[in-house]
Amino acid sequence: GPDTGFDASHDRPESQGLSGLLDAMDSTGPLPKLVLYSLNPKDYYPLATLMGCHQGGREAHETAVPGRTQLGSAWWFLDHRDGMEEQLRLFASTSALANFIGMLTDSRSFLSYPRHEYFRRILCNLVGGWVENGEFPADRALLGEIIEGISFKNAERWFRP
Repeated sequence: GPDTGFDASHDRPESQGLSGLLDAMDSTGPLPKLVLYSLNPKDYYPLATLMGCHQGGREAHETAVPGRTQLGSAWWFLDHRDGMEEQLRLFASTSALANFIGMLTDSRSFLSYPRHEYFRRILCNLVGGWVENGEFPADRALLGEIIEGISFKNAERWFRP
């Protein structure tokens, strides 16, 4: 609502309905954990800022869940280097990257699993670049926790009931 501090950028046709749905769900009880995906990178910023408005933990009936609402990983037309880097940079700019649940697979075949290794290499290269530029702490233990979390542990925690 107005003057509540939950502002989001939007692309009206896409965001208005989703915002209303999330608000209605959020008003009636705890919002379920939710991953918002898009096949169009133009939607990343509106989705990422909208998800920030619905992280939970605001009401007495809610329990805070780190990264309750997630911007889904780049996939389908976007699961290539540029698409993954764009999604990761935007997620890091609008949320806590350390809470990201990482890459998904719609695995219908064993051959799709190398996509996860490709994602991890892109993630490490991107974060490593931030470290080299002094934009991220050069703390090996912290970096290990973040990368391990995004690569596996965050999803394991997030999908647990």
